Amino acid sequence: MSPSGEVVASVSSALAVLLVLLACVELGDAAAAVGVYRLIQYDLAGAPLGSRAAALNHHAAAFPLPAGADLSRSALVAPLLDLPLAFLREYLAEKKHLGGLLILLPRNISAKNVEGNNDDKGEPKNVLAELEKLLMHEEVPFPVYFAFHDDNLDNLLADIRKIASSGQPASASTGGYKLVVPSAEPKKVSSPTISNIQGWLPGSKGEGDAEQLPTIAIVANYDTFGAAPALSVGSDSNGSGAVALLEIARIFSRLYSSPKTRGKFNLLFGLTSGGPYNYNGTSKWLRSFDQRVRESIDYAICLNSVGSWSHDLWMHVSKPPENPYIKQIFEDFSDVSKEMGISVGIKHKKINVSNSRVAWEHEQFSRFRVTALTLSELSTPPEFLESTGGLYDTRESVDVESVMRTVKLVSEILARQIYGLRGRNIDVFADNSSLAISPHYIRSWLDLFSRTPRVAPFLQKNDPFIVALKKELSEHTTDVHVQNDVLDGMFTFYDATKSTLNVYQVSV
Repeated sequence: MSPSGEVVASVSSALAVLLVLLACVELGDAAAAVGVYRLIQYDLAGAPLGSRAAALNHHAAAFPLPAGADLSRSALVAPLLDLPLAFLREYLAEKKHLGGLLILLPRNISAKNVEGNNDDKGEPKNVLAELEKLLMHEEVPFPVYFAFHDDNLDNLLADIRKIASSGQPASASTGGYKLVVPSAEPKKVSSPTISNIQGWLPGSKGEGDAEQLPTIAIVANYDTFGAAPALSVGSDSNGSGAVALLEIARIFSRLYSSPKTRGKFNLLFGLTSGGPYNYNGTSKWLRSFDQRVRESIDYAICLNSVGSWSHDLWMHVSKPPENPYIKQIFEDFSDVSKEMGISVGIKHKKINVSNSRVAWEHEQFSRFRVTALTLSELSTPPEFLESTGGLYDTRESVDVESVMRTVKLVSEILARQIYGLRGRNIDVFADNSSLAISPHYIRSWLDLFSRTPRVAPFLQKNDPFIVALKKELSEHTTDVHVQNDVLDGMFTFYDATKSTLNVYQVSV
């Protein structure tokens, strides 16, 4: 036989063997189709962070892994509490190859891990916070998805572990399961929009009063940032602050609806976007004001994370506590808080205008020389892109009573200043009165925030949620409008935030 004939025969034999193997290994119909949520992919000042891949097509594997296991072609399935962070750190630091990672989340992330265990380090909430911190601030070369435990995934995990116990890793020759997420290459989100929503309750001028009325601003950012954008609902950070703002607007609209009870202060309500990104939207919002409007602002109260406290709140300021104006505001907070049986402390943090990092929303006001404070259950400023609506920040992490106490505190302070009631123990917003704070209203809005992911680059300016916020503010205030702007360019975001995972059983 000629050399060319030998080559043809050899190729034919190889093809025949391959066809036999393919005939023996089949992917049946998908055993399950599960909704999954991808780890965020973004660039920060050009540095790639988060998951850099979306497509997944590998055999499933699970802990415990055999010694020296090659996971370069395996999709690792791991319940949250079974995933060692040391394992992940090693793979990321040493750039080891992993086909993919599917992390199974408990349905109730706020639940205790072990009944009666007072050590909260093993709680899903705390484990998840550490996991998010690791994954969001590293470049992750493999696809990472989150899914919630259900019967299909629990049965899948049990089968994978059973196969693994035989000592044979899943492969085309041993059978098992294959996990497939068909996905195109993620694309950059072009010109991500941030939308600020504002409304006014104009005060009442006396006859012959030519001076512009002073303004008090109540502000809260409503958007979020987390490891999985499609799950980042931020019930506490900062859904609670935004809901408190809406309730304050609602109850003061009743006072301002009558000329007899309309105060001689304008009230400005601002729901801002871009909070996780150094309060970028707040800066753009303030810059859009006429200088006279900014100069009319007596002070601003920014509400941040006020949904899970019982006794202590903190008033964060940029000016020294000895400043006469700050001292007066703090005395107002102290007087009302004592009557309510709660405590408000003060924390001073001087701003550095040359540093782009903005830890609290009030610092943007300070940069425009407007007196402001942030009221929060957090005693220290969160790290950059943290405590901004992570996977652990769900409806179970906030309670209506905490938000009601916040609304009560702020509203009574405002009323005493607006109506000249300082030093008088008068309960303006008494229970069972027409001005009573509504637990039903607060609960309804907390529920809506807690089922609405709000990572700004993935919210269109005409998103139904933004439309709903504008409509609600219009119910209680006047001159409501939405300011749309583009998020500053140090961030680049990528799409493909959620998908469907198909689970196939491999038959041999």
